[in-house]
Amino acid sequence: MSLKGKVAVVTGSTSGIGLGIAGELAAAGADIMLNGFGEAGEIESIRKSIEDQHGVRARYSGADMTKPDQIDAMVGQATSELGRVDILVNNAGIQYTADVKDFPAERWEAIIAINLSAAFYATKAVLPQMLERNWGRIINIASAHGLVGSPQKSAYVAAKHGIVGLTKVVALETAETHITCNAICPGWVLTPLVQKQIDSRSAKEGIDIAKAKLELLSEKQPSLEFVTPAQLGGFAVFLCSDAAQQIRGQALPMDGGWTAR
Repeated sequence: MSLKGKVAVVTGSTSGIGLGIAGELAAAGADIMLNGFGEAGEIESIRKSIEDQHGVRARYSGADMTKPDQIDAMVGQATSELGRVDILVNNAGIQYTADVKDFPAERWEAIIAINLSAAFYATKAVLPQMLERNWGRIINIASAHGLVGSPQKSAYVAAKHGIVGLTKVVALETAETHITCNAICPGWVLTPLVQKQIDSRSAKEGIDIAKAKLELLSEKQPSLEFVTPAQLGGFAVFLCSDAAQQIRGQALPMDGGWTAR
């Protein structure tokens, strides 16, 4: 489908899943507001590459997703520089693992702020203009951990379950409009963050990278294949289509069978 004339804000989009989603939305014709941390020159290279490759406008906001005023400013910047916000992808996220009894309070607060509260504040910021135009797509990147749990991930699992709940509420509040809100729930995606886990497993167990990857996948993902950022981006493009108009408030797994067990 064509998203030409639409504007998408994708949080946490300077690498990994967010960058893959931003790339697929741009390939479909949407102008893009990137967001995330990173080295300035690298971010500028990413921004320019999206413009050159897809013939769209791409801008960048360095908004800190723990700060509601900066989230508001990011939406304002997108509206000012690109004219509007039609699509919001709440993707920014961080991770930390520890047993509940050992979980640092500051890590809990940071994960809830970035993985959950940021999605609320960004959604709150874009909804008025979406309602005014009676069209919008809000896509929350949850996780298989928005549907099931795993040990040592209390904050992440709580935040992702919260994202699923937020998705349902926003969908119900916009049910009689042409605004939809859904959550995509990926399983293992081969991002730099997951690659670090693979490298750590490889070093700890004295096995090669290929075996470490297979071990990681076999614990959770029956397909024994990683979900790719491009696949998630393609799913997001579909959710922006007219065909997805009546998909509302759903937590949609893309997890290689993880949550089918």
